[in-house]
Amino acid sequence: MRPLSLVPLLLLLAACSREVPPGADADAAGFSAPTAATVAAQAAAAAALPAEDGIDFAEAERGLVAREPSVSVAAADGSVAFTQDDYRFVGGDAPSSVHPALWRQAKLNNLHGLFKVADGIYQLRGYDLAVMSIIEGKSGWIVVDPLTSRETAARALAFARQHLGNKPVVAIIFTHSHVDHFGGALAVASAADVASGKVQVIAPAGFLEEATSENVLAGPAMGRRAIYMYGRDLPRSPRGKVDNGLGKEPAMGTVGILRPTVLVDRTPQAMTIDGVDFEFQYTPASEAPAEMTFWLPAQKAFCGAEVLSRTLHNLYTLRGAKVRDANRWAGYIDEALDRYPHSEVMFFSHHWPVFGRERIAQMMRDQRDTYRYIHDQTLRLANQGYGPREIAEQIRLPDSLMKHWWNRDYYGTVKHDAKAVYQMYFGWYDANPASLDPLPRAESAKRYVQYMGGAGRVLAQAQASYDEGDYRWVAEVLAHLVAAEPGNADARALLAQAFDQLGYRAESSAWRNAYLTGAYELRHGEPAQGVNLASATELLEQTAPEQFLQMFQVALNGPEADGVRLVVNFDFREPGEQYVVTVENSVLHYRKGKPSPEASVTLAISRPMLVRVVTRQVGISDVLTSPELKVSGSTLDLVRFFALLDKPDLVFPVVIPKA
Repeated sequence: MRPLSLVPLLLLLAACSREVPPGADADAAGFSAPTAATVAAQAAAAAALPAEDGIDFAEAERGLVAREPSVSVAAADGSVAFTQDDYRFVGGDAPSSVHPALWRQAKLNNLHGLFKVADGIYQLRGYDLAVMSIIEGKSGWIVVDPLTSRETAARALAFARQHLGNKPVVAIIFTHSHVDHFGGALAVASAADVASGKVQVIAPAGFLEEATSENVLAGPAMGRRAIYMYGRDLPRSPRGKVDNGLGKEPAMGTVGILRPTVLVDRTPQAMTIDGVDFEFQYTPASEAPAEMTFWLPAQKAFCGAEVLSRTLHNLYTLRGAKVRDANRWAGYIDEALDRYPHSEVMFFSHHWPVFGRERIAQMMRDQRDTYRYIHDQTLRLANQGYGPREIAEQIRLPDSLMKHWWNRDYYGTVKHDAKAVYQMYFGWYDANPASLDPLPRAESAKRYVQYMGGAGRVLAQAQASYDEGDYRWVAEVLAHLVAAEPGNADARALLAQAFDQLGYRAESSAWRNAYLTGAYELRHGEPAQGVNLASATELLEQTAPEQFLQMFQVALNGPEADGVRLVVNFDFREPGEQYVVTVENSVLHYRKGKPSPEASVTLAISRPMLVRVVTRQVGISDVLTSPELKVSGSTLDLVRFFALLDKPDLVFPVVIPKA
């Protein structure tokens, strides 16, 4: 689904062309106007920002080689995989519907094109959420982080060749295991190129396992949540989506991967790639489970990957993931500060570079100390008896860490990062026995509403709080009412308006997108289409058989499997491995090894067919008639087995509890 289909194009362009004054009608997508309280809050936020010295804008434009007037990339099915064009409205002073610091970041992320970073180092920025870097070798190019999708990587590489010459790619570097840094690899090189030795692939140890397992077990739920975090379905407008903090937006095209030929597993690890000397820093369990940075001594250039960024990053990402270790993360930055003090330029996997030794060292110190401050102060307050919500409300970065723009909440936030530190050490339980076994959301909501005097009284008091500008409280109270009475149109409308105002005020793009997506879905319902699993076919074809079987484990419907015992032999033709799968006690077990004589059925299946099954491109009837598999034994038991596996709900409700 592309956002422009949500509203008439002419109305959207009109909404983008001017700021709608407070009190005006809702825009075409239904978003309410900024209230007087929000206008005042934005003015106060602007007054508290660092002084604008213009350095970031100068660095973001430094070394510009060429810029395409229009960047709109089509996916294989004709839909739009990525576009910069929808964000042309971002310019000038911040409208009152956008936090002024986020508006500034959005303007900087609009500066796309091909840039020269240093001699022999180039970047393509604004072709995806991430940045593709190109390093000139003796005989060809070394491509760093080939973006999210085949389509965007191909467009960026073609533009580079147009201006830098048609040089071959001789190596690819994956700095870490998140999809926006490897998904476009197959546009840069083929698996045959890698297998023949024509192209090297360098990645941190554990890369392939982490890259293919990321989001696999929890993928459907994480994908649904990501729609909120990245604002996929929001109109691109001053009252809708303006940015993603790290860049404009993730591409929605075809995702692939290449197997590494060289792994980095220590610091320092020196390597010469096509005549270029590298020194790698191994930084696992920082921003990603498998990650690394590197130093180019000839250019005195340091690539900070995503360990360093021009934003406060996530210790917990709102799409849902394991929390990240702030203390360890800070330690890696400290190590880089000590090892590479002679850096003249520092570039990243997102954003624009930092130039000059003093400025680079300042940024490293600031970000090191920010993560360590959040870590240490969270534990200090926890040890004084405060819970996660109270800690998040108290922690503020000191002025010394807030005087530079690169530490602000454009993506992660101090509040939810502090809760992540608490979660890492203490988990979900805040030690209050009342938190041990609370009622489900819908049940507790009905009782809250009853205790508060009924829906009419709750709504009247919420309206009064809204009129006073107390939007956080309105959202908390009305969350109960819409959970108790999902069909209450007045409650949904007022909650949506509160979400509008909270979204407008959010400095974090992720918070803004989440609030505004909640508001949009309250008005228009859940999306018709969830995550497109088929777009990851090429990635899943590199996934280990164990990970597919783990997907079957978590898909098994336990209540339906009660009393069932099944043994199924799986023969994965590629890579020629056999597994025995057993269902008993409502649990699915698997072991690698010879087929079991207890099995009532054996399924020999090709990897491509297995991927099509997992991505729901084919059903069980297609499987049974396909030449890509062979069934020996009881076809009925095979059908029974697959019938026990639940299909994920890719568009489940979020704001309202699922019934």
